[in-house]
Amino acid sequence: MVQIPKQHSAQPAAPHKSVPGAVPTSADVARLAGVSRATVSYVLNNTSAVRISEPTRRRVHEAAKELGYVPHAAARSLRAGHTRIVLVPTPDVPIGPLYSTFLNELQWALSRLDYTVVQYGRVGLSGDAAARAWAELRPVAVLGPVGMGADGIAVLRRSGARAVITLGPEPVEGAHALLTDHRHVGRVAAAHLLSRGHRRIGVVMPKEPGLDTFAVPRLEGVREEGAETVPLRLAYDEQDAAQVAAQVSELGLGAVFAYNDEYAMLLMRALQDAGVDIPGDVAVMGADDLMLGRLLRPRLSTVRLDLPSGQELAELVDRLVREPDQDAEPEPREALAVTLVARESA
Repeated sequence: MVQIPKQHSAQPAAPHKSVPGAVPTSADVARLAGVSRATVSYVLNNTSAVRISEPTRRRVHEAAKELGYVPHAAARSLRAGHTRIVLVPTPDVPIGPLYSTFLNELQWALSRLDYTVVQYGRVGLSGDAAARAWAELRPVAVLGPVGMGADGIAVLRRSGARAVITLGPEPVEGAHALLTDHRHVGRVAAAHLLSRGHRRIGVVMPKEPGLDTFAVPRLEGVREEGAETVPLRLAYDEQDAAQVAAQVSELGLGAVFAYNDEYAMLLMRALQDAGVDIPGDVAVMGADDLMLGRLLRPRLSTVRLDLPSGQELAELVDRLVREPDQDAEPEPREALAVTLVARESA
């Protein structure tokens, strides 16, 4: 255990006289709390290797609060060789409730471990070019870059990132890969519809930019189960949904896998408005298992997606930061679990 420098007397310090406009320093906090500057640093930086009593910690925190002092992140980063920033690239596709919930959990879990989550993106940059832009922030960890190659990972590593974790269907050299193969989603949906006697399945392909990243693998998964597929291009719009509902009837489709619950609910409403019985005339399935799908009548059949919890991922980031092993080859692991939730619509 590291020994802390000898502290000054615990007698109350003389009242601190602040200079208008002056930026408070750690020396000011030390004088007001009656401790050394080293102790202030240990307390405010949450250094676990140094034993400091709770009364001393309280005095330091109270003095820092009274003076309005916060540690200088840039100076701390220079001393440590890295920041406490965990960079999460801003998605360039519309995100739904499932991802939003996951991201909120991750931010809370990382903040409790003394990390700062920064969502960051630059319009027009992707892959290795984006990696160079992200590296400018000197993040200690980067989570979720899609489309990045080994060169981009190497740039982030050289800039000080101790952990680079990718989310995608394939591993990337130099990164810890959490594999999320969305073909599994299509397979589970198709297996259920095939078991109900539907050999020809309409598959919704959203028109919104960027969603093909997930929609194409889900379509491939339906095909891999042996179903005959009919792609249905659908914008998230009531008028477009009415046109696709008419197309479903014209093509004589008896089942539709509607990409996710939101598109499924939109299409179900359009089909019902057109007098189509669900599931009597057309069975409809979604994905994500949103609460709203359970409130529909008939209740929506769906595929539930389970990502690692925010707490699990935060603990993985923290372990990789604290115990970096640059020589070990990162091992990919499956991160997307899918489960059929059969209800009334299919």
